[in-house]
Amino acid sequence: MTRMGNVFGIALGTVLTVGQAMAADPIRVASKVDTEGALLGNMMIELLRDAGHEVEDKLQLGPTNIVRTALLEDQIDLYPEYTGNGAFFTGTTDDDAWKDAEAGYEKIRQWDRENNDVVWLTPAPANNTWAIAVRNDVAEKNNLETMEDFAQWVSEGGEVKLAGSAEFVESEAALPSFQQAYDFQLDQDQLLVLSGGNTAATIRAAAEGTSGTNAAMVYGTDGAIKPAGLKIMDDTQGVQMVYEPAPVIRQETLEANPDIEGLFAPVFESLDRETLQELNSRIQVEGQPASKVAQDYLQKQGFLD
Repeated sequence: MTRMGNVFGIALGTVLTVGQAMAADPIRVASKVDTEGALLGNMMIELLRDAGHEVEDKLQLGPTNIVRTALLEDQIDLYPEYTGNGAFFTGTTDDDAWKDAEAGYEKIRQWDRENNDVVWLTPAPANNTWAIAVRNDVAEKNNLETMEDFAQWVSEGGEVKLAGSAEFVESEAALPSFQQAYDFQLDQDQLLVLSGGNTAATIRAAAEGTSGTNAAMVYGTDGAIKPAGLKIMDDTQGVQMVYEPAPVIRQETLEANPDIEGLFAPVFESLDRETLQELNSRIQVEGQPASKVAQDYLQKQGFLD
């Protein structure tokens, strides 16, 4: 996983602040090129339009570096980002703050405001980080709920075969960190390393039992997890960095449109892991348009007037 206040005099002696002058400008909303980015970006657009704001849709703009750069260079006004990416934005990946939801959020919130005039709004209580998921039948048979359970099962000779990418298997931040923290070891015969190895492929491998696979590398809010019949093993020790989605917005834009924070907060607070899994599934598995899924959710939850 791999980011005012000046006053102008104009004719007839009328004076407007920059914030007032920009209030009528379209708010440029972007997202990354992934399912969840499209979902959250569409939610933000729906909320803004419902509140009477003019919006310019720039969703699916590109990967993290493209969208983050666009924000910092005033090419867009806001987009959904993940708190864990603050570790890379700040160059502090070794800081344990990123493994704590509140500490990581506060760290990037303060840093971005001071250094970039960028504001992080209320995050969702959903962690879209690396995780291990096990097929439901295997989890139920062996009473597997957490990574402690998984580790004990493996250490006692449980028949496991995990599908993952080369990065997940080899990166010190991924599988090796799980193995060290929970004291278990998977040998080469217990691993299916997939070329490319995106989570759609690893989830499918575990669901279909490819080469005896019954567990998979996943991201916490993947839409395919539940339909594929997999269960996430909870990372109770907080081994992985926390990646909670949150709207990030240029401070100037927020000052010009101060209602935005209140519009977004209750919606993001409602998006826990299971809710995002379900909504992502409608897009990823059922093929529904992200705009429709976003609008349906907001209407059913009473967030739109």
